[in-house]
Amino acid sequence: MTTAQPNEAHLFRSLHTPAAPLLLANVWDVASARVVEAAGAPAIATTSAGVAWSLGAPDGDVLTRDRALDAIARIVASVAVPVTADIEGGYGKDADEVAETVAGVLAAGAAGINIEDGTRPPEELAARLAAVRRTVGRAGTDLFVNARIDTYLFELGDPDTRLADTLARARRYVGAGADGIFVPGVTDAATIEALAGDISVPLNVLAGPGTPAVPELGALGVARVSLGAGVAQAAYAAARRTAQEFYRTGGYDSLSEGIAFPELNTLLAEAR
Repeated sequence: MTTAQPNEAHLFRSLHTPAAPLLLANVWDVASARVVEAAGAPAIATTSAGVAWSLGAPDGDVLTRDRALDAIARIVASVAVPVTADIEGGYGKDADEVAETVAGVLAAGAAGINIEDGTRPPEELAARLAAVRRTVGRAGTDLFVNARIDTYLFELGDPDTRLADTLARARRYVGAGADGIFVPGVTDAATIEALAGDISVPLNVLAGPGTPAVPELGALGVARVSLGAGVAQAAYAAARRTAQEFYRTGGYDSLSEGIAFPELNTLLAEAR
């Protein structure tokens, strides 16, 4: 654990407020982290999908723990703002292995984590969250633990009871040690307001086309807004457009939209 880690975690925790929602344009490597930081980000969040793709693996608990932790450590060392790491389901088959992952996250100096339930039973994520909290307590430090509920993202269960199920999971996860709740897949204002009104910790939503604007999300009670894998997807789409233009027409006008070489080179040359 770095000596700065507890202070970074405290600062990161303080950034969660509906009055000015924490905006996280998720990154996947050092270069993307430096670009996002230079754009004015008060904190950096990784995207597990983007990290996995950049390392040649699909998203979905396929990337190995060591490769994930190496990427997290590199990103943390490259920026001067707090970093929260998306660790998917925890890179382990049970709570004990998730605790090992979290020990590695703390050693890397991250200020927070995002951990998801996916299609696992709620009790399984609750056990993992309890293990995370014990690990952080034994280390005598702080870590903002964001629990992701995938009921809406994966359309789990009966649509008529999905909100109630999501709120029940949120209460269970907060009881197990979650500091924040992330509900991706929700875009309508009424559901977002209902979630924010019933969840006792900061609510995080995933933004994209069709999601209410940030000021409206704050007014609904949202304290944290993430772009998830969207930034990485947009970057890869830009690469595909450029390649298609080049190979199909012999043109390269799309290159004019890139960051200037000196600017990008300077960002990576600056010491942290």
